[in-house]
Amino acid sequence: MRIESSRRLRGPNRYLARPVQVTRVLLDGLTERESSDFPGFTDRLLAAFPGLAEHHCAFGEPGGFVKRLHGGTYFGHTAEHVAIELSQRIGRPVNFGRTEGTGVPGEYDVVTECPVDEPPDSGIAEDLLALAITGVLAALHGEPVRVEDELATLRRTYEREKAGPSTAAIADAARVRGIPVERVGELSLLRLGYGRHRRLVWAALTDQTSAIGVDIASDKELTRRLLDEAGVPVPSGGAATTLAEALDLFAELGPPVVVKPRQGRQGMHVFLGVDTPDALRAAYEAATAGGDDAVVERELSGRDYRVLTVGGKVVAAAERVAAHVVGDGATDVAGLIARANEDPRRGDGHARALTRIVVDDVALTLLRRQGLDVGTVPAAGQVVRLRENANLSTGGTSVDVTDDVHPSVADLCRRVAAIVGLDIAGLDLRLPSIAAPLPPSGSPAEMTGGVIEVNAAPGLRMHLDPSDGTARDVGAAIVEALYPAGTPSRIPIVSITGTNGKTTVARLTAHLLDGAGLRVGVTTTDGIAIGGRLVQRADATGPRSARVVLSDPTVDAAVLETARGGMLRQGLGYDWSDVGIITNLASDHLGQDGIDSIEDLVDLKCLIGERVREGGAVVLNADDPRSRGLAAYPGTRFEKREIVWCGLDPRNPLIRRHWDTGGRAYLLADGWLVELADRRWIPILAVGELGGGFGGAARHLVANALAATAAARVLGVATARVAERLRSFTDNPGRGMLLRLGGVDVLVDYAHNPAAIRAIGDLVDRLWGADHAVAAVTLPGDRRDDLLRESAREVARFDRVVIYEDSDRRGRAPGEVPAILHDELAATSPDATRIVVRTVDEAVPAALAMARPGDVVLLLYEKIEPVLSLLRTLGAETAHDQHVSVPLIGASV
Repeated sequence: MRIESSRRLRGPNRYLARPVQVTRVLLDGLTERESSDFPGFTDRLLAAFPGLAEHHCAFGEPGGFVKRLHGGTYFGHTAEHVAIELSQRIGRPVNFGRTEGTGVPGEYDVVTECPVDEPPDSGIAEDLLALAITGVLAALHGEPVRVEDELATLRRTYEREKAGPSTAAIADAARVRGIPVERVGELSLLRLGYGRHRRLVWAALTDQTSAIGVDIASDKELTRRLLDEAGVPVPSGGAATTLAEALDLFAELGPPVVVKPRQGRQGMHVFLGVDTPDALRAAYEAATAGGDDAVVERELSGRDYRVLTVGGKVVAAAERVAAHVVGDGATDVAGLIARANEDPRRGDGHARALTRIVVDDVALTLLRRQGLDVGTVPAAGQVVRLRENANLSTGGTSVDVTDDVHPSVADLCRRVAAIVGLDIAGLDLRLPSIAAPLPPSGSPAEMTGGVIEVNAAPGLRMHLDPSDGTARDVGAAIVEALYPAGTPSRIPIVSITGTNGKTTVARLTAHLLDGAGLRVGVTTTDGIAIGGRLVQRADATGPRSARVVLSDPTVDAAVLETARGGMLRQGLGYDWSDVGIITNLASDHLGQDGIDSIEDLVDLKCLIGERVREGGAVVLNADDPRSRGLAAYPGTRFEKREIVWCGLDPRNPLIRRHWDTGGRAYLLADGWLVELADRRWIPILAVGELGGGFGGAARHLVANALAATAAARVLGVATARVAERLRSFTDNPGRGMLLRLGGVDVLVDYAHNPAAIRAIGDLVDRLWGADHAVAAVTLPGDRRDDLLRESAREVARFDRVVIYEDSDRRGRAPGEVPAILHDELAATSPDATRIVVRTVDEAVPAALAMARPGDVVLLLYEKIEPVLSLLRTLGAETAHDQHVSVPLIGASV
């Protein structure tokens, strides 16, 4: 049993609304073998991983998986459960797993849930499964199961990669509010919201945080002077660039003093209680070891407090207690420290609520001042100080005192944050008691309390999980400051999928929304466009492209063509949409990525409707049999979403029933695109006026226009504006694109599956007739042979055909696809004229040579740019009339 490949689906996907890892596992010699085939295996596995006894599996209760093991289950499924168990052992909270066969004997996809904010390129999920396979194989062969060393390494990796407490608190609070959240890689940077409502948060810094305020807070001496000038009680002192200046300040201030780096952070190299010139020299050297100046200031007496202000409000306060241990009369100092570090809340750095206590030079110096060392056994109850500064990052603890803050102290903190210019500030105070009125400021010698530091990007751990007292949801306070109640965090999102018509519907929908004054970001097979300008040329139908649009703060609305491949390989690029459009559901791409049947394809495409927000709309095609089938169980698929039907047949009984029960529909009737809503009939546009619609002869384009109209109307675009924009729609390159070359028309289209070729063929029949058409055809090599043959049978309606090959053969041998098409055409239409050429550069001249004046060349292409370049070189010009003389008139309702 071994791993072949792995991929991360970071957005909602066919398995789960949260991220998952999909790992291809090959069972090799264990193919078709089950756990029950090996006596003693289950007992050995449970002895190594006793937590498996609590796994539910399909039985829905603890012990369910053990029943599967005894009854017999395949080893991919066994490895899945062990991987989940190992994940929980390292504190990585996941529960969901699934193992699916790929159709190849001994080949399985093992799907395991991933934490929502885990970096998408993290290798932990695959490493856990690899370790699980190692453990399963060891138990299978009766060997010792040893995974602890590797598991300890993965635990450290997970601690390093996971979001810190501050970042996680903000992300969690945003999700509670329904605000979209995305963590950027392994950073503490969060993107909240979509489009023009997008906000950025980096730990406790936001995009509202003043850069000047950060710089002021980072300079301890500048902060002290600025606050002093504002009448804020601060300790007297100054900056020293040399030891002589530090000694002068010491002499002026008198002991005890505090010595710290001018640009210091997290309490590093801060020395309190400096009371002799020798102690000052040592402190100065340590504080300036990094090349920074030192600050020397009078040490204030009192207790150490941290107050957090957010948006001008005091939201939390804690008393900070410096790192220490308490003797028990039997254990030495080193043992007491080790015991304290066993607290599961303590970790390295800021990964957990508390930081491990480190014995360094600062701690050793302080121990010597107390007449102790790490080998001393303190008396029972004796407090041994290991730090004088109370920062959590140096091992300190905290006690929540939010409810005790005196109004005068709260007022001071609000003033200080405003003076420095910080939207989020951590204010360090020394006071006799935070519950008492603020002492009046007098001479420095008489000062009994004041502000000792102001911190930008303050840590939130002490408030989120205090060592004692009430936890405060300061993440929610930060989110509230960014998004006050009633402030939107989302933009309208339309997501479009289906077999055919996705690109045209996306372009049309964007065109309609643009006409309503919105700056639209749209993703299609052409690329990414923002505000009508193409910013990236690529096949942009996957989640990465969606994120580009949704993270752009200039975008008012997003229209996302969402293709099968992106959903399968990475999931969706958004959490919820407002409108989901499923254009139609036909056979295409079958046999790829585990999608073997049309039923598999329907299940996948329905994800677009399932991820429409409650109260949003799912737009379906009433003319498509498989889409109509979805109506049989809308409660399970699209519960609490509005179903909007579109169709070309107004006599469709489904639409009639839907309208009669108050539903909304968009259809073609009496030659008009109409809206049926609120039991009213609202004409929108005469079909002959539809831009690019060939006077209504292009029935598939009319269907696309109805779907786009439905989306625009759901989002509130007025019918008059919709009609105006439908008339002006002309920018649809490569889809029903008509050019003229001499006396021959050239119709360029991307049709590449049977349904699409049938639709464009019907248009040719209506406008020119099949006997006046030449077809130049290529099809993608990644389609199954049966689908290629079915497509060829649709092409067989034309009696003159040129076959050429894609430049990207997609795994096929040279000439393989043209040969399949040629043979099927010969069998279906033996009297037709057929030639096979190599490239599009050869196919176009060959097709033109076959054409007679008044004929049309239907050109199906692989890539639009080289095709248009070739046609322009040959002298082709855009046709503007589009044969409007053949209208399409729908029947009456």
